[in-house]
Amino acid sequence: MRMIDRDEVRRRLTYQRCIPIVRDAMIAFSCRETRQLLRSIIPLSEKRLFGIMPGALAADGPFGAKLISVYADNFAHGRQSHQGVVVLFDPESGAPVCVAHAGEITAIRTAAASAVATDALARPDACRMAVLGYGEQAATHIRAIAQVRPLEMVRVWGRSPERAAAFVAKMEDEFDFAIAASETVHGAVVDADIICTVSAAHDPILESDWVRPGTHLNLVGSSHAGPAEVDNALVVRSRFFVDSREGVLAQGGEFRRARDAGLIGDDHIVAEIGEVLAGTIAGRRSADEVTVYKSLGHVVQDLASVWALYRDDA
Repeated sequence: MRMIDRDEVRRRLTYQRCIPIVRDAMIAFSCRETRQLLRSIIPLSEKRLFGIMPGALAADGPFGAKLISVYADNFAHGRQSHQGVVVLFDPESGAPVCVAHAGEITAIRTAAASAVATDALARPDACRMAVLGYGEQAATHIRAIAQVRPLEMVRVWGRSPERAAAFVAKMEDEFDFAIAASETVHGAVVDADIICTVSAAHDPILESDWVRPGTHLNLVGSSHAGPAEVDNALVVRSRFFVDSREGVLAQGGEFRRARDAGLIGDDHIVAEIGEVLAGTIAGRRSADEVTVYKSLGHVVQDLASVWALYRDDA
């Protein structure tokens, strides 16, 4: 059994490598080449979840599952919020052949997926980004989005100004563009071309009136039905894309709130991002359009990433 630990995942699964892996995986997903079930999420206690995500990259391809816990308060204690394993099975023998560190896989591939969506949906000249949240996904999203757009300025907001400032101080030497902390959400997003919401907010922190025309948003922080990071008006206003139509209809917090309020129907989902990447449905149609990518994360992204790492050793 091949074991791939956190350090090895971080070293080998670079953003330059993971972004095309995720892109191909989401095209395959939307072309119905992959096999998967809707993920199961078990609430454990407040801010603590356990998720089970099974899938296969093809009918005769590698398959497996991710078993993962999500402890939202871990970051404050210096631990990853996502803890678990991705188990990979060989398509020829059916035997389990690899176990990889799910926390690091999740951290990298989630941001890579947002980079894929940003590359497909954001304006080509987008260069100012706002990040709402200062946890692990804030760092990975800055690194990933910088691979697909020429960032010039990143503003970071979080509920604790001290932690936001500490995050910026830690990150600013890593890049050649400016990074600054913002005291308010409005201040962070007012001139942003790209907004990434990666918070642990239960109720909306971002209002539609604060988002200027032409902005692209990646909604990432809410990963199950219930929490929502943006208000209903922004969902209604946007051209709304998802990683998985079935997943977001069942578990997309922002979408479900707007739908349950009677403001939209299921057809408000324009497309899965894989359909845009495959060229079957148009993405952004004008410079003034507000586009949203709702990310819940998908096991095919995990399996494709681990399969690439494992196959290198074969």
